[in-house]
Amino acid sequence: MAEATEDIGDIEKLYEYGERLNEAKDKSQNRKDYEGILAAANGSVKAKQLSAQMIPKFFKYFPELAEQALDQHLYLCEDEELGVRVQAIRGLPLFCKDTPEHLAKIVDILAQLLVAGDNVERDAVHKAIMSLLRQDVKTSLTALFKHIGSTDDRSAEDITACESIREKVLCFIRDKVFSLKEELLKPKDEMERHITNLVKQNMQDVTAAEFKLFIDFLKSLTMFGKNAPVERVQELVEIIEGQADLDAQFNVSDSDHIDRFISCLQMALPFFMRGASSSKFFNYLTKQIIPVFDKLPDERKLDLLKNLAECSLYARPPEARQLLPSIVQLLKKYMVRRKIEEINFTSIECLLYSFHHLAHKTPNTTNSLCGYKIVTGQPSDRLGEDFSEQYKDFTERLGTTEELAKAMNKKLTQGMAEHNKAMAAAKTEEEKETIKKQKQNATAGLRTCNNILAMTQPLHSKAPSFIGDQKISLSWKEATKTATAAGGVAAAGQKRPANAGNGSGTNAMKKGRGAGGMQNQLVNRAFKGLNEGRGGGRGRGGWRGRGRGRGYY
Repeated sequence: MAEATEDIGDIEKLYEYGERLNEAKDKSQNRKDYEGILAAANGSVKAKQLSAQMIPKFFKYFPELAEQALDQHLYLCEDEELGVRVQAIRGLPLFCKDTPEHLAKIVDILAQLLVAGDNVERDAVHKAIMSLLRQDVKTSLTALFKHIGSTDDRSAEDITACESIREKVLCFIRDKVFSLKEELLKPKDEMERHITNLVKQNMQDVTAAEFKLFIDFLKSLTMFGKNAPVERVQELVEIIEGQADLDAQFNVSDSDHIDRFISCLQMALPFFMRGASSSKFFNYLTKQIIPVFDKLPDERKLDLLKNLAECSLYARPPEARQLLPSIVQLLKKYMVRRKIEEINFTSIECLLYSFHHLAHKTPNTTNSLCGYKIVTGQPSDRLGEDFSEQYKDFTERLGTTEELAKAMNKKLTQGMAEHNKAMAAAKTEEEKETIKKQKQNATAGLRTCNNILAMTQPLHSKAPSFIGDQKISLSWKEATKTATAAGGVAAAGQKRPANAGNGSGTNAMKKGRGAGGMQNQLVNRAFKGLNEGRGGGRGRGGWRGRGRGRGYY
């Protein structure tokens, strides 16, 4: 009873403090009343809730008590009672209404409160931050992004707490800021530049998923939109180049680096299409990765070749001239001379596609590499030299590859008829799904073989015309479209179906091998990875963060 009476007394005092402050013309003269409000924040639950309303309301009149008032209010934000915490959180934006110099600190506090577990409390935090974003978006965003950067200089205990806050801040920016960019980023030019700079400053330690989130956001901004000048598009490529670590020495045993390189090359492709330079990526490929290509894991080799094929359209003559000798050497490795040797059709398709597009940019480079007689009038034509052995070797390999592709085409076509019969006889949904996937693999395999034949045919001429347009549609791109429409093959980065292309990535064209299960294994091996699309980092989260190995999930 005594406690209840005391509680009523505290509440009455608070109302008296508030009433006197409301009536005072010069409120700064009522310091004792404001100090009484601060003291009441240590009282009962009701007193705390009332104090949480009054502290920010009269805050601007007592600058000499600012630090004490903020500290007291922060204690209320951490109170054990939910009602007190929510009331205190709702009051935080009011501290900045007339004293904007405190805004960055308040946003920083609210960012730390995003880890709140209660829905009502978290909703209050979200609304408070949005209120401050609308008051001063530039300062608020700067304060939020400070929680995204690297935390390498912190203790292990601090890192754990910071990681939790960082994750919540990222989610808030993604869900609230990015989705409302048209409303929040005003004036547009100034604020789009500001948030771009913030993103660039905080890329030191991000996962693949986080990096993609930021790049997707940046390219949605007007300054990087479809009408943006090439130098703006190049700025995005430079951000991606930095993430790909193109200034670092490549270590073939560092699987993380090759994953990051492939993902970044894939991410940069749309910007190469818009005129940005790909020279830094191609230079790194030529000098750092291709020389150790044989030492790469098999699944990374194919991912790299697929991405290289798609980017080869956008290589410029200097990069094409530099890279072409390596492509020819790889072609000779994959295009066998004898039919008894093993062959990977998907890799050959990638390399032939790259060869055509690079040779189209610098045709006379192929004279010394393949024995062609292409005349451009330049000394580099080397027409007076004898490269007949190179021509003989290259065309023999082309001929063998064509024979193997035609033989595989025949097998695949026959297999399609068998698949149709098997589908008619299938009784369970599981059997039907398996046969359906086998048909998809066979269809994609036919596209690969047809592409190979279309690309080898013009190369038998002494002065061939190289394909420099997009009339050849890469088989895995078509396969991806078909599979997506049919709900079949999983997207890149997801788990592959059990019967998707697996094995050693080869097809031995040997006698005595029958149809049926063995034939399916041969097809899968010959077209390994065809239905996987382009690789973009392993696992669900892609590459790990460069600083501490941060995992996204």
